Amino acid sequence: MDGVESQIAEWRAYVAKAPAVNGRDVDELEAHLRDQIVELDAAGLAADEAFLVAVKRMGDLNTLSREFAREHSGRLWKQLVLSGEDEPAPPSGGWVEALVFALAAAVAIQVARLAAQFPEEEAGWLRNISLFVLPFLAGYFARRRQLDTRRWVLTIAPFVLVAVVVNLYPYRAGSATELLVALHLPVVLWFAVAYPYMGGTIRSRDRRMDFVRFTGEWFIYYVLIALGGGVLMALTGAILEPTGAVSVERIVEWVLPSGAAGAVIVAAWLVESKQRVVENMAPVLTMLFTPLFAVMLAGAAVVYALTDLGGAFDRELLGVFDVLLVVVLGLVLYGMSARDPSMSPGWMDRFQLVAVVGALVLDAMVLGAMVARIGQLGFTPNRTVALGLNLVLLVNLAGAAWLAVRFLRGRVAFHRLERWQTSYLPVFALWAATVVAALPPLFAFN
Repeated sequence: MDGVESQIAEWRAYVAKAPAVNGRDVDELEAHLRDQIVELDAAGLAADEAFLVAVKRMGDLNTLSREFAREHSGRLWKQLVLSGEDEPAPPSGGWVEALVFALAAAVAIQVARLAAQFPEEEAGWLRNISLFVLPFLAGYFARRRQLDTRRWVLTIAPFVLVAVVVNLYPYRAGSATELLVALHLPVVLWFAVAYPYMGGTIRSRDRRMDFVRFTGEWFIYYVLIALGGGVLMALTGAILEPTGAVSVERIVEWVLPSGAAGAVIVAAWLVESKQRVVENMAPVLTMLFTPLFAVMLAGAAVVYALTDLGGAFDRELLGVFDVLLVVVLGLVLYGMSARDPSMSPGWMDRFQLVAVVGALVLDAMVLGAMVARIGQLGFTPNRTVALGLNLVLLVNLAGAAWLAVRFLRGRVAFHRLERWQTSYLPVFALWAATVVAALPPLFAFN
């Protein structure tokens, strides 16, 4: 049955590639598929044969497919099973919705900036930046996924709760915990955005991997928009500054916050509307950067281990390694989301294993240095957060390395790796939420 479960997992991954089919849809189709397999198994077919025949039957049941498509109106599934005059017209106004939400985010960030009394309220403004932008992204997805009233309420609730918590805390002047909250709050809210993106479902592993893929693709588009916007602002400033009508500082002051906020929604719209283009880019980017990171991480792990530099980590270097480990994790997740689950193990999987093992060794060294530093100087907010993050990363990387080795040896299917990562995502969300909600009172808001 392990072989059949692997085949079912590959079938789910194929069906779930349709961006408008949510986890409940895939679960419903899988239930039909499993019913067929049970029926064929009772008739005496072998497990593999029952799977193949069941998949063939699912493809031949056009009536069932058409009923399913009509019941889930407006979704991409209709485009897959309806043809000709039966195919509905695609929904219009996608770019209009994106523009409305982008403008709303741009206005919100400017209103917040103008309302803040600098420098007295600068820390509070910076702490709430993500709350001025990401709720509009969540609203955009809730609108696109046509969520009902209950799911709209569940979409809004985390943002309201977080806004109340982080703004009622009595932070002290120059508080380290306030800075840590500002850094971790976008992570918490990004996971909150996942709920409307996944169509109001949180249990589907396939939709979680879709959100991982979306995150990587969104980051690509956002960086491209940021680079283009930077060039545009530089040229605008160079042209207008000699006129004396406006200064470069004033252009940056007004355009940069609004542009950065609006680009969050525009990048999401680009991912949604140009998904095929980015899906072609993802394997190329993974193929390019995975070997480079693997070589760099393996070399760094060997150098630090042989030269005994692991005990000489200072505060800045520890921060650099934390960022590196997070980047490696993101690269691993994005590489998995771009991979065809039905493919046999290849060289790219081996490079990814080298990168994970190298990151694991470096993480162990960083943890050793942190424990020694805490033993000498005691706990502080920064050391506590760094220690917790590295422990969370250590468990994730260790599990990924173990399953990757078994996958390369043919002991497990690739979907086990995906299941490990998608099941572990809530751990990152829980850790970030702990930093935002529990860390400030734990250290008396210092």
